[in-house]
Amino acid sequence: MLNTILALILGLVFGFLLNKAGLTKYHKIVNVFRLTDMAVLKFMMSGLVVAMIGLYGLREIGLVTFPAIPATYVVGNVLGGLVFGVGMALTGY
Repeated sequence: MLNTILALILGLVFGFLLNKAGLTKYHKIVNVFRLTDMAVLKFMMSGLVVAMIGLYGLREIGLVTFPAIPATYVVGNVLGGLVFGVGMALTGY
């Protein structure tokens, strides 16, 4: 239960920061797909790198254990990525 609440709080903070940085604006999203403004991608990549460093740091001191990685379903991942990408592009359009 505590993990769920913490995840919700972190998600809200991340969404607030996205909005505060102006990365939810229509022209920002469209310009990412036009490859003219990479601010959204830079923000998301920065978030991923910070999370990765934090998780690996927590694993090193023994506070987090990583689960076993299941097999990857390549066709499902590609189809899901295409559906997600097309949906995002249409939403930005």
